[in-house]
Amino acid sequence: MTWHTGRLAGFDIESSGLDVETDRIVTACVVQCGGGQPTVSATWMADPGIEIPKQASDIHGVTTERARAEGKPAAEVVADVLAALGQVIAAGIPVVAMNAPFDLTMLDREARRYGLAPLPAGFPVVDPLLLDRFVDRYRKGRRTLTDLCALYEVPLGEAHTADADAIAACRIAWRIACRYDRIGSTPVADLHQQQIGWMAAWADNYQSHLRKRNPAAVVRGEWPLLPIPHQQDGFQ
Repeated sequence: MTWHTGRLAGFDIESSGLDVETDRIVTACVVQCGGGQPTVSATWMADPGIEIPKQASDIHGVTTERARAEGKPAAEVVADVLAALGQVIAAGIPVVAMNAPFDLTMLDREARRYGLAPLPAGFPVVDPLLLDRFVDRYRKGRRTLTDLCALYEVPLGEAHTADADAIAACRIAWRIACRYDRIGSTPVADLHQQQIGWMAAWADNYQSHLRKRNPAAVVRGEWPLLPIPHQQDGFQ
């Protein structure tokens, strides 16, 4: 059985902003789907303990007031998400995350913030963004989740909600694997390692492009988790 015909676990978060080191989880979803079994989804809303900027709440629809009224304490949500993903990982199910370094790094920093054990290293991750870049490298245009849903004919539902985005990421990964045997037939552990190389190569190329105008431009190439910056050792 190939990896995409078995069970997949989509993971997505919506946050207070785009800085994985300082911003916080607002909503999260872990969804298990495929493999001839029913789809099972778990979603959470957190009170992040900080103000949610209007720019963020306009995207995902959760204001500071709503998060305080309806959300669970952030530490509890982070612990629940870690437990749900831990069960998936223990079962050998690949984790599918669109632009994985964002979601997985933010979860890692939140775990450390609340004194919780981060996810174990080395579990297989599938990133639809990297798959699409590899199979259609020279296609022009954006590669957001919405764009990939349109391209691969995947229904998105209410975009920028964690549950809709998580299941859409799984469906895109499945479509790509079905369409391109080079992806679908590769064992998921090998595919994970290949994505590390693809991300590094893309980041190096994009950084070179940006430095033609800005010599100081930096594009991060680590995948699927960004290391903690040296100045943040002892991060809380």
